[in-house]
Amino acid sequence: MQGRSNVPRALPFEGASVNVSVIETLDSPARASKRQIGLVMVTALVLGNMIGTGIFLLPASLAPYGAYSLIGWAISAIGALLLAGVFSRLAARAPRAGGPYAYSRAAFGDCIGFLVAWVYWIGQSGTAAVAVGFAAYLSVFFPAIGASSALGAITALAAIWIATGVNIAGVRSAGMLQVATTILKVLPLLALALFGFAHFDPHLLEPGPHAGSPWSAVNLSVAATLFAFLGVECASIPAGHVRDPGKTIPRATMLGTLIAAVLYIACTAAVMGLLPASELAKSQAPLADAGRLLWGDWAGWLIAGAAAISCFGSINGWILIIGQFPQAVARDGLFPRMFAYESARGTPVVGLIIGSVLMSLLVLANFGHGMVAMFTFIVLLTTLSNVVAYLFCAMADIVLAHRSGQPLPVRDLMLACGAFAFSIWAVIGSGQEAVYWNFVLLALGIPAYVWQARRTQQSTA
Repeated sequence: MQGRSNVPRALPFEGASVNVSVIETLDSPARASKRQIGLVMVTALVLGNMIGTGIFLLPASLAPYGAYSLIGWAISAIGALLLAGVFSRLAARAPRAGGPYAYSRAAFGDCIGFLVAWVYWIGQSGTAAVAVGFAAYLSVFFPAIGASSALGAITALAAIWIATGVNIAGVRSAGMLQVATTILKVLPLLALALFGFAHFDPHLLEPGPHAGSPWSAVNLSVAATLFAFLGVECASIPAGHVRDPGKTIPRATMLGTLIAAVLYIACTAAVMGLLPASELAKSQAPLADAGRLLWGDWAGWLIAGAAAISCFGSINGWILIIGQFPQAVARDGLFPRMFAYESARGTPVVGLIIGSVLMSLLVLANFGHGMVAMFTFIVLLTTLSNVVAYLFCAMADIVLAHRSGQPLPVRDLMLACGAFAFSIWAVIGSGQEAVYWNFVLLALGIPAYVWQARRTQQSTA
């Protein structure tokens, strides 16, 4: 079929009947023919979206806390695995395109589903921060990029639109790029961890004089590391394109999260065991400095290249989400119908372009005349927008299990409550300002929901 595909008529706002329709849509022959990505690509999506710029910078900020920071990493990893378990159980029960939004809507209705979708979608525009990071790391090879704000902005914009073009070409093209960039970013990190432990000095893990009490040091470490696991939900969003989603999505979610956790903790420990805390805390590129110590000056270029690749892979993965996510919401009638249209290649072109335009505007704002406050605001929204979805999905895990009529194992109940508690910790750790602005964004979503609900009801009357 040439041009854009026909869009199914928007579904009415009728709770449970909508959920059945969504499942039927995902399981239809037409939908099954679009399933182009398997376990490797979906795992790369989770892993590639998680591993962005954080791992290349966090060892420096965690240096004063020494061994306490590794405890913080471990707690964050446990929390992330709890959340991964939530999304794995939800996907195994009934994989739904839209992931966090779809499960929140199924459990709590249209209004909550819309608000989760609203906050999550707008928050993902903060991927612009990763594009800026890409330009910064690339300036190691091309100093002119760092010396000129205009060149820096052009480089960041180029990364966004190249990744957008790849995603417009097809989900499989984006998946293949994600696999390639994930391998290229993981291999140097793995090598650094393995070779670093060969020269590991445990005495360097002693907490510094300004670490504070053990409880304070661990708590601050958790606050610094928990957002490194954002992206645990990514496997569930493009469910309509995943082969055997009921099995593939849970496996990819757990596998991607576990690999990320091991890499994070191993790399941080290796770097802290190579460089004194006083030197590490002042480092602008801690992994590059550790690489130079192991292999010589050329390692700095290697790590900078890995960081740039890491950023670009993360941009590609999040742009895929930015297109797939609003498409799923629009098919349910909760977002404007234009987001549901697909190209002849089966890609949500409108959502991809609108999302990339928003990111481009934020990049220009960041490189503009001191508009850093706006940029920081969006970054804060990005982190909390994910946490809002996690809170609702942790409880949706319980609600939907109970609604299925099958007994809910006590273990699953406790795991879901643990994921909810971890998400609350994440909210507290994000600070008052971030929580305040995220609440404002949620409140602004209420009239947007009323407007969209009225339009959908009129179109289905």
